[in-house]
Amino acid sequence: MECPLLWRGWMGYRNDPACTPVDVERMQELAAWTMLQLGTARQSPFCADVVETATGRRLMRRLNAVAREHDPSSHAEVRVIRASTKRLKKTSLAGYTLYTTCEPCPMCMATALWAGLDRVVYGATIGDASEHCAQIYTFAKDMVKRSDLKCEVVGPVARGECRGIFEEPRMLEMTRHWRKSTANIKK
Repeated sequence: MECPLLWRGWMGYRNDPACTPVDVERMQELAAWTMLQLGTARQSPFCADVVETATGRRLMRRLNAVAREHDPSSHAEVRVIRASTKRLKKTSLAGYTLYTTCEPCPMCMATALWAGLDRVVYGATIGDASEHCAQIYTFAKDMVKRSDLKCEVVGPVARGECRGIFEEPRMLEMTRHWRKSTANIKK
């Protein structure tokens, strides 16, 4: 089922010269799959894949599960990195790329760096996400610059599609709930 919201947006990938046609295709597929999860118990605008860099073979996919697991660290990126290292039975994800529907927060980007991922490719920006839920404004590329660890960060890629997930009516309702539940955190 194709959702009209999915294909209407500005294609942010043209801004990053490191973006490849494969990155665009993967990000569009990830956004489409995430959009299909709306209206289910697993609904979230945040989804991430770990993909073998050389072959393009997907190792794992995870959605954000903060509310479902009652765990503020259950972001999609952290969850997919944890699951991937467990599957591989090693702590390094060298040779792998992380694709994520939204620019990783500092916790997620730090986890990507510690895991040794080759690349992180993201869709929506932290600024896009902050229109709908609380964010920490430390950008993924800045995390790499401030680190001894190396990882190529590419994005935004397919920004319109990924931003469209946040703007879908069922997601807007959920993010209104998130805003209310985190209002007391900001005080």
